[in-house]
Amino acid sequence: MGISIKNITENYRERMERLVLFDPLYELKRKTGKDNSGNIIDYYGLGLLTLLFFFENMLIRNKKAGVLELTEFLSNLTYGQLDLSYEDYVKMSREIIQVFRPSSGKRNSREFYNWETGKDEIIQYSILKASDFDSKSNLQYYKLDEQGLELIFATKEFFSEFQLSINQLILRKQLEKGEFAGALRQIDEMRMDVRHLQEKIYSIKHEIQRNIISDETYKRYETIVDDIHFRLNRENEEFEELKLFIGETKNRLEYEIHKDKMEKAYGLVLRIERELGEVHYEHRNLLLESIEMKTTALNAAQESLYYVGIDSFNFKEQITSKLLSIPLPLEASRNLAAPFLYLEKAELWSPLAVFAKQGIIKKGTEDRGRTFIDPLEEGEIQEDIKIQQRNYEYIMEIILRLIDNENHISLEEVVNHIIRNEDESILNHRSFYDFWLLLHYNSPIKMEIEENQNLMLEKVIKLLEKDYTQLEVVEINGKVQPNTRYTIRNMKLSLEVKNSDI
Repeated sequence: MGISIKNITENYRERMERLVLFDPLYELKRKTGKDNSGNIIDYYGLGLLTLLFFFENMLIRNKKAGVLELTEFLSNLTYGQLDLSYEDYVKMSREIIQVFRPSSGKRNSREFYNWETGKDEIIQYSILKASDFDSKSNLQYYKLDEQGLELIFATKEFFSEFQLSINQLILRKQLEKGEFAGALRQIDEMRMDVRHLQEKIYSIKHEIQRNIISDETYKRYETIVDDIHFRLNRENEEFEELKLFIGETKNRLEYEIHKDKMEKAYGLVLRIERELGEVHYEHRNLLLESIEMKTTALNAAQESLYYVGIDSFNFKEQITSKLLSIPLPLEASRNLAAPFLYLEKAELWSPLAVFAKQGIIKKGTEDRGRTFIDPLEEGEIQEDIKIQQRNYEYIMEIILRLIDNENHISLEEVVNHIIRNEDESILNHRSFYDFWLLLHYNSPIKMEIEENQNLMLEKVIKLLEKDYTQLEVVEINGKVQPNTRYTIRNMKLSLEVKNSDI
């Protein structure tokens, strides 16, 4: 029986289309670039890694992947392997992208002779396509086109846990191209993927309760559960986006339903929406199950570790017998018994209690006051800093209104002015005197925000930096007593003007 030529040449174009997808990689392989140290650059391998980079960005739904992002990825990837400057990495990234997506804007193509039809034909394909454009920064972002995804899938047999994400990407492409019949078949595959995940989660849930006998095993299963939960979350977000896309497609077809072809397409979209909703519902139940597994099963497993430890520990044999039957040194006996003794107790008194609010209680009643002052929360500290910064800024504004052409003024002059013309209540606040002490302590102060400068003076520096280069505060003779509560040494404040010859 002879070999059938027809059977051999059948679907020749389709097979050639799959082989042609590798042409850009072979084109990169023919490049002969070297780095600054003379090392040969592996354009072939970096080209494949570039495709994987854009594929990963599609999986995490990051639409901002372009030349600069690829440059950062490649520079981190080849750190210590290639001797290239940042500009060299940018140039290399552009070269790789242009091979997958020609700068002319035309699709990649390949001429071939079709042995099935007996004609010369042309295959056009697109590996990368534009996904977004930032007009402000003039940056172009890219993502894998349909043939780019096929090329990625051809380079590896993907594990079953990624199959649902892959099917979601393919379904999105089919919906965009209007291949609704193919989309229904894709949804059937997704339903099988969800059921496979359901079986896997059920199996892992029982494995956790049955197999955890050590802390290392517990941590390993904890990592597995976290990975499953993260992936289900990401897939759920993709389901939501598919749902919105199908809704928009259905609304668009409603206005064209009078045409026979559109009526059929509308019916398919309704069926897609219903069946995808069913798959999404089953998948959402898996997400809830993963949360339950994370909170319940892992906690139960952690408790089992505790009880395993109790059952395997014999106090009489491992502690009492050793202490009584084996003559141990005193220090060794103390160390053996130490874990079972009470912790040391001590009554402590904090000096901060002096500044605590004093409670007034009747004689003979119990004092329920606390010994230690509770430390401030982080939010309270930040709020207090902001209040003090505003207070210091307000005081500095008063000083700037008073200061003369010589750009200096005394504390006494400021106090006298406030008593006569301003809100005198500010002199009753501790922040007014803290402000002068702070200036004197940090003097001279350069009009620059530096890490080692006091954070409280940040707004004061911003207020002065436009016209002045330096602030200096020194003590002078005399004391200032604005009221009976506060007394402070007199000081002189001087400002150095920008572009001043003084």
